[in-house]
Amino acid sequence: MLACFAPIVNENTKILILGTMPGAQSLAKLQYYAHPQNQFWKIIYSTYTTHPVADLFEEKSALLQQHHLGLWDVLAYCERRGSLDVNIKNHTENDIADLIRQFPKIKKILFNGKQSYQYFKRKFGQIEGVSCHVMPSTSPAHTIKFEQKLIQWQRALLG
Repeated sequence: MLACFAPIVNENTKILILGTMPGAQSLAKLQYYAHPQNQFWKIIYSTYTTHPVADLFEEKSALLQQHHLGLWDVLAYCERRGSLDVNIKNHTENDIADLIRQFPKIKKILFNGKQSYQYFKRKFGQIEGVSCHVMPSTSPAHTIKFEQKLIQWQRALLG
């Protein structure tokens, strides 16, 4: 059974970014989006700074929090071979609604890919006062061009 990480969130978080479940490399390194070909951190750094993506996960987390972004996964536990969401079985969702009650400044959720949104929607439907946006997955398995992903993510993050 795989388990997700603790959320990166604080009292100033306004946008919560939700993935499905960390991939194999992320779980091995105990860091969100640790696969070198995943474009998540490149998108965040391209949006908020001119600096290259930091090597230290603590610096990446600090950049998120500087810009009032939170990070978590829809699933708390699951079984999965490999890293693809289509292989997920026997899952349990995190209590996203409770997290939003604890951190009421969260008014927007960005889903990193369609699958995370599907799991969320089945469990929670819609959370009052929170807008939901399904973003193109930053996974290397999602093959649209980086520039297209970046434009869509920047609109949601900055809009």
